[in-house]
Amino acid sequence: MDLKRVRAKGWGARQAANALVALVMAGGLGTIWVQARTPATPTPLPGSAVASLARSSLPVQGQQVLQQIHDGGPFRYEKDGTVFGNRERRLPGERRGFYREYTVPTPGLSHRGARRIVCGGMKPRAPDACYYTEDHYTSFRLIVE
Repeated sequence: MDLKRVRAKGWGARQAANALVALVMAGGLGTIWVQARTPATPTPLPGSAVASLARSSLPVQGQQVLQQIHDGGPFRYEKDGTVFGNRERRLPGERRGFYREYTVPTPGLSHRGARRIVCGGMKPRAPDACYYTEDHYTSFRLIVE
């Protein structure tokens, strides 16, 4: 819409500004809707046979971290044992503080890398369920003992 057409239709500055704001908001709402969609892959629930992983199939470092979780530490990284917010809702919904995250070291990296174990439960040393991710929380697999 150009300014000449707006003036020819008798629109004042206020109506033109309102129309522009409406167009911008409509574009923004479309973006929000696309970003707010839930993931296409359903999140596995504890005990589900879908997306599970045997403890013995974890990388050696993951098996060691899982043992450290059950032993109560010590942990290599300062963030280990801190609350995992589950903001992306990839894990079953629980109240804040239910999930804790732990780093699974990746050989050859000088930083934490992308591999994590996230455990849920009220007793950190005896979690109700633990999940493994190798892609920094994009996907999880339930660890089956």
